[in-house]
Amino acid sequence: MPEGDAVYRAGARLRAALDGRVLTRSDFRVPRHATADLTGRAVLTTLSRGKHLLTRVEGNLTVHTHLRMEGRWRVIPTGRRPPPGDLVRLILANEQWQAIGVRLGMVDLVRTDDEARLVGHLGPDLLGPDWDPEEAVRRLRAAPDRTIGEALLDQRNLAGIGTVYRAETLFLRGIWPWRKTGEVDDLEGLVSLAQRLLAANKGHAGTVTTGDRRPANQTWVYGRAGRPCRRCGTRISRAEMGTQPQERLILWCAGCQPR
Repeated sequence: MPEGDAVYRAGARLRAALDGRVLTRSDFRVPRHATADLTGRAVLTTLSRGKHLLTRVEGNLTVHTHLRMEGRWRVIPTGRRPPPGDLVRLILANEQWQAIGVRLGMVDLVRTDDEARLVGHLGPDLLGPDWDPEEAVRRLRAAPDRTIGEALLDQRNLAGIGTVYRAETLFLRGIWPWRKTGEVDDLEGLVSLAQRLLAANKGHAGTVTTGDRRPANQTWVYGRAGRPCRRCGTRISRAEMGTQPQERLILWCAGCQPR
C-alpha cells in the first residue's frame, strides 16, 4: 500500500494539474457517484491527509480518494486517451490536463464541511503542516499493552506510516516489533524518527532509509527477508503481524532488535 510520502507526492501532482482551473470533465466510474458532474466548477486545491487525498472543488464539495493497495493517480495532457478497460475509477480534467485515478480503493464525493466524517478519526499527519508529535505519543500511550508494531500502523495514532516505514523505524531504534508500547522508553524519539524518514523521501520516488540511493541498498530490513543484516550479519526475519484480516508484513533483525 502506498505510504504517506507517496500520497503526498500524488497530492502535489494533482495540485499542479488541477488547482485554480475549471473542470471541463468529471467522470466518476463508481456506482455510487456515477451521475455526479463537477463540470464548470474550479478546483480549489488537493490536500493529502495520511494516506487519503481530499480534492476540494467550488460549491463546498470534496472528492475523497484513497489508493489502497494498487491505486495511483496519473496526470496526462487533455486529449490523450486514458487507459482502456475498467481500471479507471475517476477522471478530473481541465483544458490542459486530465487527472486519471486508476484502481482507486475509495472514491467519495462529500460536502467539504463533512470531510471529518471520512478523515476525522486520523491521528496527526506525519507530513502535515500541523504535525504534532506530542499528540501522537499521547495516542500511543493510551493503549500500553498493545504491541508497538501494531500501534504504529494504526492510522488513528499517527497518519501516513505503513509497513515499510514501520519496519525501518523500529530497526533504526533497535525495538523488537512485539514489544509492548508501554515498555518503549522513548516514544517521542520513535515518532520523530518516523516523521523525518517520510519527510526525507516526500520529494522523490522510492524509499531510502540508509542514505544510499542505489536500488539494492536503500533499506535496512524491508525487502531483505533471509538476507544478512547490514549491521550485524544476522538473517533478517519476516512474519505477519496483527489479527486477521488486518495482519500485515513485518521484517526485523533479531540481532539488532532483541526481544
